[in-house]
Order: sequence, then C-alpha cells, then structure tokens
Amino acid sequence: MTDPEFFQTIAQPTTAEFKDKGSRFLAYAYPVSSAEQFKEKLQQLKKEHPKANHHCFAYRLGIDGNNFRASDDGEPSSSAGKPILGQIDSKKLTNVAVVVVRYFGGTLLGVPGLINAYKTATVMALQLTPTIQKPIEVLYELQFDYTRMNEVMTLVKQHDCSIQSQQQQLFMLLTIGIPKARLEEMLYRLKDMHYVTVQRLQK
Repeated sequence: MTDPEFFQTIAQPTTAEFKDKGSRFLAYAYPVSSAEQFKEKLQQLKKEHPKANHHCFAYRLGIDGNNFRASDDGEPSSSAGKPILGQIDSKKLTNVAVVVVRYFGGTLLGVPGLINAYKTATVMALQLTPTIQKPIEVLYELQFDYTRMNEVMTLVKQHDCSIQSQQQQLFMLLTIGIPKARLEEMLYRLKDMHYVTVQRLQK
C-alpha cells in the first residue's frame, strides 16, 4: 500500500454476470471486515443458489497482506479462487471478498477457459463499484461511567473514530477504531479524561 494510514476497498456490494458456452458465472463482490462477515455472505449465497454447481471465492482482509483465502470449490486446482484473488490484488484492494457462483452449461471450458471466466466475472463486478480509501484504524476499548457518555461520544466524533461495539453494564464499555493518522491526538485527549479507562486491543 502506498499510504500506510489508508487502505483501498470497495464502496458497496455489486453483482455481475459472465456467460461462456452456456455456463453462467455470477460474481458477487462485497466489502467485508472479518472472515465471520464473509462466511455469512457465503451462506446467504448458497441459500440463494442451492442448485449452482460451484461457489468459488477469494477474499483479502487487513493491511499486512497475510489474511486471505481462495477456494476452487470443486473446480480444477487454481482455476477459480486464484484468478479471483488475482483481480482483488491487481486493484490493490483489501477488506474485499468476491464469490463467483457457477451454473454449468453442459460444455467443458477447460482450465484456461475457467481461469478466464472467473477472472472476467470478477473484473466486471469490481468495475461496478467505486474504489474508496478508508483510514487504517487501531482498536481501543474505553470504559467509563455512562453519565459521561456525551463527552466521550463528542470526542469520538471529533476524531472520526468508528464505533465497533457498545455494552452497558454498571459502566459503559465502548470499542472504537481510531484512525492511525489521529491516534496520538486522540490518546492525548483521552488521557485528559481521567474517568476513562483506555485499553488497546490487538487487531
């Protein structure tokens, strides 16, 4: 990635269709932030397309480049998942998943034909959504008395932090993502709030 404070992902889910010798390849591209989120999308697609022959996919998550998966789902080795992942990588995207659902049309395409079909379907789906830059965030957990909620929320908004989860017990437990570019400033401000306990979470 060129800018270590940002990553590139897709703005919204899209779908595209590619046909070759009677086979239909339906590509679904999603912005995702976790493997669990991706699994939900895949299960959903399997329910929507129970009669499809294959549900091949690839995803890349995070910014270190190590969290990815590619599946041929019964197609010849490296003829589906790898070409899908190749297209995600060629656009330098992360936090992106693409599932290509195939309905077999009766004519074998051969490995080069399959590679081309999965690649083309993925390219088409990724072309339909704008690429956006998102700030790389560091996760922190904040613990404070719920009467201080407004002050903490004001600070969170001012520093463009995202809210990951929120729990109310005897106190508030808030998990936030702080943009890397604003980390120092945000932690400095939080230190001033003596009633907030701050803990970094490993992402």
